Amino acid sequence: MSATRTALGERTSLVPVPSVVDLSVIIPAYNERFRLRATLEAISGYLCSSDLCWELIVVDDGSQDGTHRVVESAARIDPRIRVIRSPYNRGKGHAVRLGVAASQGAQVFFCDADLPTPIDELDRLRSGLRGGAAAAIGSRAVAGSRIEVRRPPAREILARLGNRVIRTVATPGIHDTQCGFKLFDGNKARRAFALARIDGWGFDVEILYLFRRLGWPVAEVPVRWAHRSGSKVRSADYLRVLADVVRVRWRHAGVRVSKETP
Repeated sequence: MSATRTALGERTSLVPVPSVVDLSVIIPAYNERFRLRATLEAISGYLCSSDLCWELIVVDDGSQDGTHRVVESAARIDPRIRVIRSPYNRGKGHAVRLGVAASQGAQVFFCDADLPTPIDELDRLRSGLRGGAAAAIGSRAVAGSRIEVRRPPAREILARLGNRVIRTVATPGIHDTQCGFKLFDGNKARRAFALARIDGWGFDVEILYLFRRLGWPVAEVPVRWAHRSGSKVRSADYLRVLADVVRVRWRHAGVRVSKETP
């Protein structure tokens, strides 16, 4: 379907909702009222300049600052944008799971509300899927990646230690499971997320473990990334992720390996 192109700054709402969706964009958001509008403008501008039929789903994870109103304002201009509201805060994994379940796209992409990786890096992930991968994940830890602003030193150390444990226990060969910039084959994403149970920050590991368990190839793609102030991740969250990683293996031990598209 041919969709009228628009951007959030234009005063029109005459944009058709696509009946066939090429790309679903999922943004989990918790108390992101002040940062979300710029992210929506950047992403919708990128999408409107493409030939894709798309939808953009923001999942408000129990915010108390009026985050949903930012999305509703954007949706009045472009109905391809919508918000799903969780009645209370459950965690990033739960929010992304809600968004994926509601998605219709042939491809499903999720990114963080503060957009630490520029949206035009999505072109790299799309190339990864065209190369035969079922998932193409942004990475800050492979050759060709570029970190423009680093995390505080304590978080950097915890992240590196955590990545070593994650690689050993759940996702050998994947250097960066936690970058919030991932693109999936849509049907496979909906199947994997339907099996997933982790509500918190460890959900990325669970999803990638499931993709591996199901025999679906994962491409790790170098991207640009910059730490944003105001991140919701705290030092204790790294310990919670590691606890989730331990649960992943026994929880999904019975998942049947299959290369068939669901």
